[in-house]
Parts: sequence; C-alpha cells; structure tokens
Amino acid sequence: MATFTSVADSLGHFGSFGGRYVPETLIPALDELSERYAAARRDPEFHAEFESLLRDYVGRETPLTFADKMTAELGGPKVYLKREDLCHTGAHKINNTIGQILLARRMGKPRIIAETGAGQHGVATATVCAKFGFQCVVYMGEEDVKRQSLNVFRMKLLGAEVRPVSSGTKTLKDATNEAMRDWVTNVRDTHYIIGSVVGPHPFPTMVRDFQSVIGQEARRQSIEREGRLPDAVVACVGGGSNAMGMFYPFIGDETVKLIGVEAAGEGVTSGRHAATLTAGRPGVLHGTQTYLLQDQHGQIAEAHSVSAGLDYPGVGPEHASFKDRGRAEYVSVTDAEALDAFGWVARTEGIIPALETAHAFAHLKRLAKVMTPEQFVVVCLSGRGDKDVDAVMKRLAMLEGTTPAP
Repeated sequence: MATFTSVADSLGHFGSFGGRYVPETLIPALDELSERYAAARRDPEFHAEFESLLRDYVGRETPLTFADKMTAELGGPKVYLKREDLCHTGAHKINNTIGQILLARRMGKPRIIAETGAGQHGVATATVCAKFGFQCVVYMGEEDVKRQSLNVFRMKLLGAEVRPVSSGTKTLKDATNEAMRDWVTNVRDTHYIIGSVVGPHPFPTMVRDFQSVIGQEARRQSIEREGRLPDAVVACVGGGSNAMGMFYPFIGDETVKLIGVEAAGEGVTSGRHAATLTAGRPGVLHGTQTYLLQDQHGQIAEAHSVSAGLDYPGVGPEHASFKDRGRAEYVSVTDAEALDAFGWVARTEGIIPALETAHAFAHLKRLAKVMTPEQFVVVCLSGRGDKDVDAVMKRLAMLEGTTPAP
C-alpha cells in the first residue's frame, strides 16, 4: 500500500521547503506559468504532443539494460541501467525542455533563456529552440565554458547565444544568477527554461513532472524484467532533476530504497565539495527554500566538484523534503571515486557515462557489498560522457604528473 505522498501546496511548498522568494516583477510571469501548466496538465492535446515528441524526437522509451559484467564483478545484486544517455542530445535534460518549450509557445514568449553547468541542459534548450524556431540565450560560467568546450560548440552550432559569466565562482550558481537577472529585465517576452527541480514555484513541480517519465518507464520495465519492483534505485544529485524524475514514481513503494548521490569533491571535511544535503542547512537561493551550502554568516559557500553538473550549492526543495522525512537517503562521493568509476563503467560495460552519473556508479560499488544476488538495483544513467572525455584526460594526466596543473 502506498503511504508516502509528496504534494506541494498552492505556492509550491513541500513542507517547510520550496515556495517563491522572487522580485515582485516575476510574480505575474510565475502566476501565468502556473496557470498555463495547470491547464496543459488537463489538456489531452498537450499530452499527446508531448508524448509524440518524446517518442519520435527524443527516442523514448529508453531501455532498461541488464549490466551483466558489472553484476558478475560486484558479486552482489543484479544491476540494471536506465539508459537516459540514449536520449537525443545525450542526457535526460531534453525531457524537460520539450515540455517547457511547448508551454512557452502557448504563452507566446519567443525568447528563451537558460542556465547550464555541464552544458547538457544548454544543449537540450538550444535543440528545442532550433526545432521550434525560438531565440535562445544560454548563461554558462566561464569555468564551465572551459571544462565543457564541446557542449559550448554544440549550443552555438544549434543557433544559441552562449553568454559566459565571469562573476563569483564562474560556475552554475553564477550562471543561474545572471539568467534570473535577465528574466527580471525581459519578463514580458522571455521564458526561462530552468534545467532542474530548483527555483521558485512552479518550476520544481513542473520539471519533476516532465522528468518523471524516467521513473514511470523504469518502474514498469522492472516489473516486466524481474516480476517485481527493484530493491534500490540510485541516481546522482546536483539540483536533482534526473534523481527526482527517477524517484517520484516510486515514492509510494516503501520496499524500494531511494538513494541520491552527491558530489563530495575533495572530501566533505575539506570544505571543497557540493554535498548540499549531506553538509548543508536550510536557506533561500534562486527563489526557493532548500538545503544550501553556507558559511558561518549565512552567505552561500563555494561549491566544488570535478563534475560541472553537480557543482551547485543548493538542491531541489522536494529532495530536501525527502531527506527530512526519511523517504530518500543521500550520500556523497569524492572526485577521485567518481573518476575511478568513470573508467570502470567504460571498461566493464562499454558505456562512457557522464561524470555526474559516475558518482552514482561509485556509490553502487559500496551498495553492492550490502546487497545479495537475490536483489536488484536500478541506476539512472543520466547522460553520456563524451562531453567529459577531454577534461578527464587532462585531470588524469595531471594526477599522474605528466602535465602541469593549470
């Protein structure tokens, strides 16, 4: 019997988390977005077009792949991979951008802005803008522009303008800051496609709903393959969209353990990490109340991760609620562990995972030690690692002492 529910109130509060903490200028736009999304949810034509695009353009449904060599090597549970890396553009992000571009079209807003860290959300946004004929501006921290040069080129090839952000840490937080400033200034003709389950209401709920196709498919596929639900579901967590999309359809299934894996960077005790749910405390950032990395004065602390997509000092408010209510467990993995898992997955299953996803696989190694061959686990393979190969190559060469540190 499903007993756990997660329903936001009218202003998007998940218990004490969520809500709207934004300039007054944005309230009409958020109200309009809430109304249009509520109407779209009731509209069979919207659902039909969304599902048609997911099938014929994105390439859904994605496979649930049995990782036979990984299973044999770990010697614990059966391991299945939910293959979001096989989506068009190479990651789960396109599920959300398809839904939001349809809403932007309904609202008559021809200009789209977005933030991006690893570049996958930027590429997915640029892709749907190209398909539907929208102007596209993507904000990206200068540090991430250097780390993810391939995705920068892809966005430009798709017709997007990429605006590097030089303030702060020059990463995802700062890119989001600049996108929010743009939206305040250009709210009449611009829709902000937020890439994760963060930001003011209705974004956390809306992005979750668009991404929940991941878990819906995985839940049904698990029953088809094994005759029952998995014992555990594992996903990486930065802002948390792939994890929430995977977790949400399972939240009422008490036998399924939900595990989110954050970036511990150089170690949680080092101060150079992005383990928000592990080491953060409640506060407000980018329009929502959630767990944040903060200093002793309550100022947002610098996040660090080898993975640009996890390099964020906050997390989606629904994840914060899951943590406090005990429905999901959140753990963390270091840069070194993630880099090791990156190569391990490639050698073992012939799949190069995104560095973000590699964090989930690093924890899988630990988890397998406490599970049995009678059990099975599903890992959300949220994206492919083509974008990370150059950065990993340079990082490994630096660690091996064959190139100087930058």
